[in-house]
Amino acid sequence: MSEQVRAGGGPAAKTPPDERIRAVPQRHPGRWVTSAVLLFLLVFLVQGWAANPRMQWATVGEFLFAPVVLEGLRTTLMLTVLAMAVGIVGGVAVAVLRMSPNPVLARLSALYIWVFRGTPLLVQLLFWYFLSAIVPVIGLGVPWGPTFFQVDTNHLITQLTAAVLGLGLHEAAYMAEIVRAGLASVDEGQTEAAHALGLTRRQTLRRIVLPQALRMIIPPTGNQAISMLKTTSLVFAIAVPELLTSIQGIYSRNFQQVPLLAVACVWYLVATSVLNVGQHYLERRFRRGADRSAPAPRARRGAAATAEEDRS
Repeated sequence: MSEQVRAGGGPAAKTPPDERIRAVPQRHPGRWVTSAVLLFLLVFLVQGWAANPRMQWATVGEFLFAPVVLEGLRTTLMLTVLAMAVGIVGGVAVAVLRMSPNPVLARLSALYIWVFRGTPLLVQLLFWYFLSAIVPVIGLGVPWGPTFFQVDTNHLITQLTAAVLGLGLHEAAYMAEIVRAGLASVDEGQTEAAHALGLTRRQTLRRIVLPQALRMIIPPTGNQAISMLKTTSLVFAIAVPELLTSIQGIYSRNFQQVPLLAVACVWYLVATSVLNVGQHYLERRFRRGADRSAPAPRARRGAAATAEEDRS
């Protein structure tokens, strides 16, 4: 590839190896100095925090795997899964209605998003928990007519149910906007082509639009799942024994607040790290064929390398 044509129009001659241009990367001493300073500060802070006797690391180790703490962690994970399931299913339904050509359905879904995004989550949790104060009995029957089945609200809306409803319905409002943005990112020509082939609106959404929109929906959904894991700590207001509530119950008796809060931080970091890994592999799976920066398959890399050798 490195050939020169002589000035007189003679045959091309290869440039000697010592005369070839060698690219030298530009030096960035400022970056290395800044990195060294930040690394020193990080080591200084970590060492000071770890060596502080007031952290009482023995207490941290004692309660890290305590049964009550692990039970609270299990409740936190269960709340995260159930609330995200309600949020994703409800968010997809609300987003589809929000984009419906029917103005009534579109306005009702917009009203739902406005209400549940506009009120604090803690207020919603307390509302569901105290629902029996305004609706003592929940029944099934004909409106303004006979009731076929009814149940006491306190028996139906327990602490756990109130937590799942509050977290899930609040999350559905945010997921609706995420799903709507993902659906809007798909080119309208895909929908027009599907309709031209005879697919119904539901078939087009399920088979054409939604699979392509998942590439845009999954990353923010992963962030919402991690946020939900930490947001479950708000259910302490209705006395659900999740991780933070269990930690608070322990340090209210032994007054070791900081070591026990460190235990909570450790488990939250472990759980969010697992969710981060799952989100990474899920994103990579759904971006196959669309991410140009992803490594090419082995057969394609071999063919590209052979072609490059032939050109040189």
